[in-house]
Amino acid sequence: MGARTDRTSDPALQRALLLARHGQAYFARTVHRLSDEEFDAPSLLPGWNRRHVIAHVGLNARALTRLIEWADTGVETPMYSSPGQRAEEIDLAATLAPQALRNLCDHAAIHLSVEWRDLPDERWSNLVRTAQGRTVPASETVWMRTREVWMHAVDLASGAAFADFPPELVDALLADVRASWARRAATEELPEFVFEPTDRLSTTAEPHPGVVVVSGPAAALASWATGRGGAGVERAGGGTLPAPPRWL
Repeated sequence: MGARTDRTSDPALQRALLLARHGQAYFARTVHRLSDEEFDAPSLLPGWNRRHVIAHVGLNARALTRLIEWADTGVETPMYSSPGQRAEEIDLAATLAPQALRNLCDHAAIHLSVEWRDLPDERWSNLVRTAQGRTVPASETVWMRTREVWMHAVDLASGAAFADFPPELVDALLADVRASWARRAATEELPEFVFEPTDRLSTTAEPHPGVVVVSGPAAALASWATGRGGAGVERAGGGTLPAPPRWL
């Protein structure tokens, strides 16, 4: 799955692809360390056990592969044929034997990586539609997959942690969360949030009244902001740390 064979010559996209593939390897190692019996244990996601998380990650690779095929051929191939298909597929795949689930994740990830590899530069800007109805360039699928594999490794609740994430991934997650909250601030009456990572050089201007400043190590901030727990995070200046708004 080495990025050196990718047809794209865009250095930023090549770096993004490498981060996504490293995340896939991280997720795969986490899954393969689980015994068959451990597949039935709860995950960090409400209502899902580890089987559901593993099935979801494998099927997500298949769905993103359809978007890359769309960008490549111009033939519309949505991520899912109907709103209910995603949930139905996950529930069904979660019943597979553990080795079949491992194979699903591995093979689907390889297929997606090959489709990325073979997509020429001029087609990465072709527009496709996400399951949420957003119209995005095909290049957005790389970040969509990056989030899935790194974060769902943590959701397996078997030792993976935000502290393992590369700094550039942590920073990208924080930027993504803040952008999501800012877009919805007016319609959902969200306060303005500012992150103050204690392990980064501070570039934050003096916040104006009403801004919620949240401080802690960057990885801990990313965990809190994405709803995975707030150990090591506090509200600057004291006071109760609020629950984070939803991210996606």
